Amino acid sequence: MIEYYEQLMNEEQQELTRIIKLLFRQTFLLEHKYEKRSGRFVPSQDFRIADRHLEFLKAYFAVAGIQVCENSHMGLIYLQGETIVGEKLPRLASIYVLVLKLIYDEQMAAASSSVQVHTTLGEVNGRAGEFGLLKTTPSPTELRRTVTLLKRYQIVEPLDVMEDLGAESRLVIYPSIQAVLLGDDIRALLKLYSGSTEDSEETVDSREAEEEVAEDNDEDTADSSENDGKENSIGESEDDGREALSGAVSDLPEQLALHRQKSAVFPGRH
Repeated sequence: MIEYYEQLMNEEQQELTRIIKLLFRQTFLLEHKYEKRSGRFVPSQDFRIADRHLEFLKAYFAVAGIQVCENSHMGLIYLQGETIVGEKLPRLASIYVLVLKLIYDEQMAAASSSVQVHTTLGEVNGRAGEFGLLKTTPSPTELRRTVTLLKRYQIVEPLDVMEDLGAESRLVIYPSIQAVLLGDDIRALLKLYSGSTEDSEETVDSREAEEEVAEDNDEDTADSSENDGKENSIGESEDDGREALSGAVSDLPEQLALHRQKSAVFPGRH
């Protein structure tokens, strides 16, 4: 492994080092990214570099117990494993992840061929409201913070100016949303959340207030905790399900980082 790296030219070594840091920071690389200037998806240079050195990357990350996986169908290179903990997202970002995944699945199911999945913030907020996830429209500051965070994780690409985000603001949903949670998990969470009691809502609101205080102290601070089977935490009874769900939104960020999940992403497609 070291010999492979030393045989590279200095420029290639720098590129490879940058890609390693990039994977650590954002978990996955997209084969194609949306380019606002041309209005179309274009090949990603970062993905090409990672693909060229894929065997080295697999050996490098394996030392830390992390898998480097490639899914050619979805156009993703991503990390997966149990040895790293992920960033703790605010409640609104977690809610958006749930709704974005649902919208993506619906549009892809209705498409006869590969398509670009688009939505608007108005649709996202509207769907969240239908499921009882949002009582009021988020403030402009909350919207900017949330969209910026999801953009950093390459889950969405905003097509309009970030300073003017509103109901009509358009978003491209990247295929990477497929790697966040399985479709059945999303629907189970939404179904339970929409029927949650006032007590559970107060509990979640309390958590949200605590998160906002923490964000005000340091927006860039990342809370870390190990994933211990959150995907199986929903109980069989409705009461148990609601109790599990009261923590699911808080725990979802741990599932967002693909390599933190214990369950395989894209089963059977590696």
